[in-house]
Amino acid sequence: MNYFSSNFKLGILGGGQLGKMMLYDTRKFDIYTCVIDPSPEAPSRLACDEFTTGDLLDYDTVVNFGKHLDVLTFEIENVNVDALETLEKQGVKVFPSSKTLRTIQNKGTQKLFYRDHGIPTADFSRFAYTSEIDDAINHGGLNYPFVWKSARFGYDGTGVKVVRSISDLKDLPNVECITEQLIPFKNELAVIVARNAQGDVKTYPVVEMEFHPEANQVEYVICPARIPEEIAKKAESVALKVASEFKHVGLLAVEMFQTENDDILVNEVAPRPHNSGHYSIEASYTSQFEQQIRCILGLPLGDTASKVAGVMVNLVGAENHTGNVVYKNIENILAMDGVTPHIYGKKQTRPFRKMGHVTIVNKDLNTARTIAEQVKQTIEVISE
Repeated sequence: MNYFSSNFKLGILGGGQLGKMMLYDTRKFDIYTCVIDPSPEAPSRLACDEFTTGDLLDYDTVVNFGKHLDVLTFEIENVNVDALETLEKQGVKVFPSSKTLRTIQNKGTQKLFYRDHGIPTADFSRFAYTSEIDDAINHGGLNYPFVWKSARFGYDGTGVKVVRSISDLKDLPNVECITEQLIPFKNELAVIVARNAQGDVKTYPVVEMEFHPEANQVEYVICPARIPEEIAKKAESVALKVASEFKHVGLLAVEMFQTENDDILVNEVAPRPHNSGHYSIEASYTSQFEQQIRCILGLPLGDTASKVAGVMVNLVGAENHTGNVVYKNIENILAMDGVTPHIYGKKQTRPFRKMGHVTIVNKDLNTARTIAEQVKQTIEVISE
């Protein structure tokens, strides 16, 4: 099929920053794109050929949006999977598949999938409602500390809480959830696997994620991870197993823990471009966003190697600031060598909202990490 400068239509469910960055590459290749998002102000609205405002969880909306498209993908997991299944039956190619998304969308079924397929992961329990956890604690089936996760609709640190005592449970929503054993770990790692419909597969280098202690959001992504080669190989082989068991088509970001004993446990996955791969726009031969397009169109996969070391800093809304956004001191970071800010196009900031990211590239990883610290201390995302 001819995808370039042709009648071919690619659809993207979700018009946030991930969609926007994917559209850099569809424009480069002149691929016709249609995007749907609930917000008329979505970052992707300016970069696609057709933009539709609509509810991604509404069955009819998604079917009507997708039925005239050749290939459909998504940049967010919270979409109507029944609609995707219907579109597949009607002949629209949906990548990653509705079956994969249905498993991943619910953290309980995602964890069961790992258990059933021999993929290492932390021990867990499933609950229909958070209120049932009290009983499990009282009857000795569950011990503190543990991690509570909402089964659905969690993102960017919401829907996750470390529970150390009964008082930590009281403000949690009463929803379907899982609890996980709290794993003492040395590092949080991630591997992005790229796999196309023909089964060709490549992995990006293992990255290391440094988290913000309060917001439970990634503060720095460091590529390559500062770990021994045998640990990197182990993480890569676990990530490849996950992608293979899902028969995945597209990008799969596999987040993992490196335990104190150097075991690798899968935390969770994202079936799309991911925060842990943003560094690739500047640092890699093929960015994760171009790779996603190559995967879902069945094109040859690009080189995943890094040209230079890369560190990514998330730009999130400062605490106590809500309203029209101002990027304070952005000129100062633009004056630093190897520093590239990406502004997502969200006009309104609020505390901890992801508003952009900055990539720092350098031949030397330690230098890049030092500059990243300076970037973090210099730029502020505030309101007018």
